[in-house]
Amino acid sequence: MNDEYDVIVLGTGLTECILSGIMSVKGKKVLHMDRNSYYGAESASITPLEDLYARFNLPGKPPESMGKGRDWNVDLVPKFLMANGQLVRMLLITQVTRYLDFKVVEGSYVYKAGKIHKVPSTESEALMSSLMGMFEKRRFKKFLVFIANFDENDPKTWEGIDPHKTTMKCIFQKYNLGGDVIDFTGHSLALYRTDDYLNDPCLETINRIKLYSESLARYGKSPYLYPLYGLGELPQGFARLSAIYGGTYMLNKPVEEIVMENGKVVGVKSEGEVARCKQLICDPSYFMSRTEKVGQVIRAICILSHPISNTSDINSCQIIIPQNQVNRKHDIYVCMISSAHNVAAKGKYIAIASTTVETNDPEKEIKPALDLLEPIEQKFVSISDQYAPTDEGTESQIFISRSYDATTHFETTCDDIKNIYRRMTGSDFDFAEMERGKKDIYGDAAE
Repeated sequence: MNDEYDVIVLGTGLTECILSGIMSVKGKKVLHMDRNSYYGAESASITPLEDLYARFNLPGKPPESMGKGRDWNVDLVPKFLMANGQLVRMLLITQVTRYLDFKVVEGSYVYKAGKIHKVPSTESEALMSSLMGMFEKRRFKKFLVFIANFDENDPKTWEGIDPHKTTMKCIFQKYNLGGDVIDFTGHSLALYRTDDYLNDPCLETINRIKLYSESLARYGKSPYLYPLYGLGELPQGFARLSAIYGGTYMLNKPVEEIVMENGKVVGVKSEGEVARCKQLICDPSYFMSRTEKVGQVIRAICILSHPISNTSDINSCQIIIPQNQVNRKHDIYVCMISSAHNVAAKGKYIAIASTTVETNDPEKEIKPALDLLEPIEQKFVSISDQYAPTDEGTESQIFISRSYDATTHFETTCDDIKNIYRRMTGSDFDFAEMERGKKDIYGDAAE
């Protein structure tokens, strides 16, 4: 291990593995270490089921009704991929798709007045939706037509607004849309976690809704994809990419010290040896003194013997409970997957509810989600602290990722990856520059 590297990466979470792969492709000499014996760190997929019971300190073994333990791959941090989103673009560009198979998530739902409704995101769905009255459906359809026709580079499509100045609140007023429609548009289509966006210029929100619609257009069921065998396959795919380009991986490797000289990182000490480096990437757990706690996330992994009610018995779905529907400041998320994704025993479903903690009774905060899942066969509840780096890392050359948030998609994770890349290289992440030819995953996903 006594060697010199351009970049040392600590932790095998998805953020770290993607950056490791990208840096290796760019010709950097990379050493990647993790104190754990498995890939994924906090975002690992746990198998067999017995290991999940042990991780949550549940007594005894899983009942025989849950099938073989090896049939289970349970994500600790559940998320879906937007079909046209940033992570899929990174997968395609780096050709990591050759190691993965995807299925489309079968439905996207939003919670209103105690019930769930399919999220309308096309003009025809808007006209059939039970979320709105007849006149509001027409107004919402006009709004969707405006979004579909909008082109940032063509002022003729702006319909008299300035996307860089006009707030999203003004856009909703322009189309006379009510509170419930604003709720599902902002939180289930644009995927905002709070209502702060309403007072910001509308361009970002318009682009988010276009991303949702374009992702949905791939299949028509939902805009989301999920990898067979669980999310743990993603970091392993990028680890393989790094190895192809000369990256060195060491699991089960304790980190004794991050070696600094004159305020800059110069290496990592493990088992008495020092590997030297010019830059360091790590998750917050490896350098807590350079992070701050920015919140908590509660996640409840629920094993079910049935699909979620009122979803037409589909095998996978996302449900968003907008904050205003349950008098909260943050949304509640549910994502459900099943044996169809090779993550559960036959006839079983995994539904995971998550939200940002706001009170001293976090489990009560996700009760609206848990009520949708009843009856629940087994429940595993975790409360995780969220950390963010206290500085950019440009002086120390230590670049720390953010903890995973409560959202059920990877867009915020990809924003963090691009942010770290910019801090490391001084330039923005350029998808075109990374391109080495594409392998389309969509044929696999549509099965």
